[in-house]
Amino acid sequence: MSRPSKAELEARGVAVEVLLAVLRGHENLSNALEARLGALADERDRALVRELSYGVLRWLPRLRYFLARLLDQPLRAKDTDIECLLILGLYQLAHTRVPPYAAVDSAVALAARRRKTWAKGLINAVLRRYQREREALEAAAESDGPAHHAHPPWLAGALQQAWPRHWSAVLAANNARAPMTLRVNARHATAPDYLRRLEAAGIAATPGHRAPEAVILHTPMDVHALPGFDDGDVSVQDEAAQLAASLLAPRPGERVLDACAAPGGKTAHLLETCPGIGELVAVEQDPSRTTLLQGTLERLGLACTVRTADAATPDTWWDGRSFQRILLDAPCSATGVIRRHPDIKTRREARQLDEFAATQSRLLEALWPTLAAGGTLLYATCSTLPPENALIMDAFLARHSDARVDPLPADWGHPHGPGRQILPGEEDMDGFYYARLRKP
Repeated sequence: MSRPSKAELEARGVAVEVLLAVLRGHENLSNALEARLGALADERDRALVRELSYGVLRWLPRLRYFLARLLDQPLRAKDTDIECLLILGLYQLAHTRVPPYAAVDSAVALAARRRKTWAKGLINAVLRRYQREREALEAAAESDGPAHHAHPPWLAGALQQAWPRHWSAVLAANNARAPMTLRVNARHATAPDYLRRLEAAGIAATPGHRAPEAVILHTPMDVHALPGFDDGDVSVQDEAAQLAASLLAPRPGERVLDACAAPGGKTAHLLETCPGIGELVAVEQDPSRTTLLQGTLERLGLACTVRTADAATPDTWWDGRSFQRILLDAPCSATGVIRRHPDIKTRREARQLDEFAATQSRLLEALWPTLAAGGTLLYATCSTLPPENALIMDAFLARHSDARVDPLPADWGHPHGPGRQILPGEEDMDGFYYARLRKP
């Protein structure tokens, strides 16, 4: 048995830094990876870091359950890096084909690199003990709710209350790997055209289930290896998110608002499928995310009016001309996209639901006056929780006699208050809520 190579150690060391950034620094996983993967030159090493980081955060409640039973006493707060080394080792032993000696030896070696030689014996003992007691530990975890479902108790409880018939399936879907779904640029080709192009390139894919421009890859891959990606022929976007354009359905000449628009997937889809739009105004509060939005439009060869501003304060960006269509893709808990962003389990707390609900209500109240008479507002979130979805809509309708429900012409998902809820994993889609309002 050879010891882990220097490159393997470097990759695992970067994974530890990513995990520390999320668990200690409260960075989101995407940003933590983007900031640190540049230290690795080889794509295989970067892929290993992504696999380890996503996997650990996906199964973190279960891994911490094991660790609590394998340690004689809890680690000190200042030793979060040692916790990361331990749970990284446990993840490799429990969920990957990494040889056990490599998982153990690399964790021990990284402790020495971090000048915590005192932890080398502890790490070796804990990981070896897991190997010996794995069967009993796994069996015990099955009878512990948070460990079994790998979700924090508050979230599992909220989902059970909201979806008593489906909550177990939702939790299982959250722990699964999401498919890589593409959106074909309707200005360039159709989905069947692009599927033939993929087949010619030896890339296996199938049509989406609900959105006409959706294509689902059988195996995720580097976007730049996709035929025509750099030319704007295709984008990465979950199929549930692709439903927004057809539900909003702008007509030629209409003025359209995309509030909270970054990173620009829905903005671009509207421009791709509705080329006769009179004007599309995309508003995004975060300047760095506005840059992402503009980059998305530039790659696809699209243009619209972009405003860096808080959509909830129209006085700072609105010119007073009404919109016939408004897409409000509201900030939310993102509990519908956990399978793509497993760090949400760690970074979200129950108290934040009230904060998100307040923001969602504030946006609705602020944007409703900008909607023209006869206009349509489409409310969307990537949440699965009623306080951000059906309850927000019910409360808004109770406050506004000039708002009417415009029923969605759809049979996907589940009826949920005035709208419909897609649960994670249903027809390969992320969890999304949509409701449509009309101003008479």
